[in-house]
Amino acid sequence: MKFSRLVLPGITMIAVSYGFARFSYGLLLPNISQDLEMSSSMSGIISSLFYIAYCFAIVYSTVVLTTDKGPRIMILAAGASAFIGLLIMGASPNVWILALGVLFAGGSTGLVSPSYGAAISLWMEEKKQGKANTWINAGTSIGLALSGAGALLFASEWRLTYVIYALIALVVLIWNAKVIPQLGDRPRVTFERGQFSFRGVEGAIPLIVCSTTLGISTATFWTFAIDFLASTNAYSDSQLSLFWIIIGVFGILGGFSGSLIQRFGLPLAYKWGSLIIGTASLLLAWLPEQWVVSYLSAALFGVSYIFITGVLMVWGIRVFISNASLGIGTPFLLLAVGQVIGSILAGMFIDLSGYTFTFAIYGFIGIVAMVLGPKEIKNSTLKKDDQ
Repeated sequence: MKFSRLVLPGITMIAVSYGFARFSYGLLLPNISQDLEMSSSMSGIISSLFYIAYCFAIVYSTVVLTTDKGPRIMILAAGASAFIGLLIMGASPNVWILALGVLFAGGSTGLVSPSYGAAISLWMEEKKQGKANTWINAGTSIGLALSGAGALLFASEWRLTYVIYALIALVVLIWNAKVIPQLGDRPRVTFERGQFSFRGVEGAIPLIVCSTTLGISTATFWTFAIDFLASTNAYSDSQLSLFWIIIGVFGILGGFSGSLIQRFGLPLAYKWGSLIIGTASLLLAWLPEQWVVSYLSAALFGVSYIFITGVLMVWGIRVFISNASLGIGTPFLLLAVGQVIGSILAGMFIDLSGYTFTFAIYGFIGIVAMVLGPKEIKNSTLKKDDQ
């Protein structure tokens, strides 16, 4: 299959699932909180539902897509879940309906990541697979930039914004339905039933620890960065939307992670990515009311988050080399587990100690993730007895 024929719909599906359905919540949170009268603790709990749904969905999709059904059904399920979730969120009259929409929206991301990883393995020639995976992963940034542009156009109309996102999700779902083929009788690659088992896998523990720690570190930025800036009363709605657009635009540069890993090595790429993620939160804690500093923070976070997720994806595939979907699913699952923990605690910390203290603490957690990073990463395989 041609590179563009699979990668372009993949980028749009990731853009819808991550950029619209999952991460746009943080952008629209100030207006949602005001309309639904949510505290920071409640906002953090609602945000954690994105990641909880993601965790369940990514485990399910990793197990199911590796059977004879192939990735197509999971990709289309991801699109449908994003569409339904966004529609419910746009229509939500209270916190409980919003939470229901969040569960559907968050689940879409868990369904799509391993599925597209499997699709790349099936229908893309091997030498192009790394490039294809990292560029599809960068679709998150395109979604972020577009969600920021949507908020810029519709300002405080968060319900209308979600409905428009839902209509775009429907178009992307139809496109993927036309493009993604059936598995066929004799696929080029066959998949064994997936399972989240780390027994006998050399290098799995450092991957687990680093992915979880990075998830904790990034949770507060995704959920509360816009809320933090809005609390300073130094930004208009359009300036807040521009902050989000900067995250997305600079995140596109993270698509070069595959090339940089190849040139400088995965351990060094990981350490730089973690350092910049931590620095972004520390900068925001330092001078949140200064737009130059906050926009620099957005640029650093955007490029480093997409970059580090690309690094974790490549790292996971190297550790779980015998199962590409497990290699992608494991670090993304643990990243989400960290974000569940981070979102809940961040809301509590903000209510108790304020935004500045919370962002400083979470920035330092990013530095800790850098210190815990690997010195050397070798390809590993599951022992036959442990599969």
